[in-house]
Amino acid sequence: MQSIINHSYLVGGAVRDRLLGLTIKDHDYVVVGKTPDDLLAAGFLSVGKDFPVFLHPETQDEYALARTERKNGMGYHGFRFNTDSSVTLEDDLLRRDLTINAMAMGPDGQIIDPYGGQRDLENKVLRHVSPAFAEDPLRVLRVARFMARFAHLGFQVHSETLALMKQLVDSDELETLPAERIWQEIKNSLNTPRPSAFFMTLRDCAALEALLPEIDCLFGVPQTKQWHPEVDTGLHVMLAIDQARDLDNVVAFAVMLHDLGKGITPQDVLPSHRGHEAAGVPLVQAVCERLKVPNPYKDLAIKVCRWHLQAHTIMQLKASTVDKLFKSLDAYRQPQILEYFVQACRADALGRWGDEFKVYPQADVIRSLFTAAQSIDQQAIVSDYQKKGHEGQMLGQAIRQARIAAIRMAKSNGLKVN
Repeated sequence: MQSIINHSYLVGGAVRDRLLGLTIKDHDYVVVGKTPDDLLAAGFLSVGKDFPVFLHPETQDEYALARTERKNGMGYHGFRFNTDSSVTLEDDLLRRDLTINAMAMGPDGQIIDPYGGQRDLENKVLRHVSPAFAEDPLRVLRVARFMARFAHLGFQVHSETLALMKQLVDSDELETLPAERIWQEIKNSLNTPRPSAFFMTLRDCAALEALLPEIDCLFGVPQTKQWHPEVDTGLHVMLAIDQARDLDNVVAFAVMLHDLGKGITPQDVLPSHRGHEAAGVPLVQAVCERLKVPNPYKDLAIKVCRWHLQAHTIMQLKASTVDKLFKSLDAYRQPQILEYFVQACRADALGRWGDEFKVYPQADVIRSLFTAAQSIDQQAIVSDYQKKGHEGQMLGQAIRQARIAAIRMAKSNGLKVN
């Protein structure tokens, strides 16, 4: 075991985040000069499929044999790996994507940095390690996700690296990425310090148009300045996504897609977007199907797209319309959906320029009205109808009327519900 540890180096994100003073989530190690049999004999558990990766028997940290790779096909799976014991640490680091991820730390704590990662950390630059960067289309998404993580610290993508990303887009290699892998990168970007940087980086290299044309086309689409001082719909969506960064990513994903309908508004009615909520639903469905998005994400995204305007105008809605909203959301059966919906609508409302859009009283109004609707004694209504032998349809109508009455009575802080 000790022989393996002595030939192991902490690599990648753990070294980078240590130097940035960030919390380290995973400890990954590269083992130099050893074979799979050496690690198995030391008690490590083999878990790698494409190349030898092992789990430490006690810490469960990952240990991978140092390797090189050579492109031999399309896509991010199109590589042949060499894990011969002659592969050096520098060889292994050379195959990595960015210089800030191509550093290692030895057992003695010494930093090994053959490609200038520390310099680029100091200069806040995301720079590719070698021209081989352009062989893997997944790296376009990875760089975008690193920007989402580090843009708030002042990081930028190096111009030459951005050129290689554009080269990958132009080569059509992005089309080889599995939908599930694209979805994973999008999902992981949504709860970063600046999610909008993920999408803007993709847009800078034309990848957003290739992967998410429904979002890319929102840029340049005007909105009414009274309600959207930022005017540009794409900018508004970016502001809203950043507002949702601390929420569950099922909520952030719904915010990401909530205004897709504005991308197909006829030119002759701009900047008005009447009916964009319903118009956007097929687009949300198309994105979710294309990326194979899990059903809970798809379900909430559709509901937020379709009903977010009713949340914004909740004070003006009739009690019966409020009840229909709750029913459309399926909130009576799934109360958590209501909270997710409120959070998404709040992020939408706050994702605008101007001090007047820094508060969203509608959130608490919706919660209060829903609490009122839930407070009815449904069991008493059921018992009464069972005694009278009424039909089930009449029972449902009685429950609905009770909820509407409760909503109508739910007035607080000057709230008026018709």
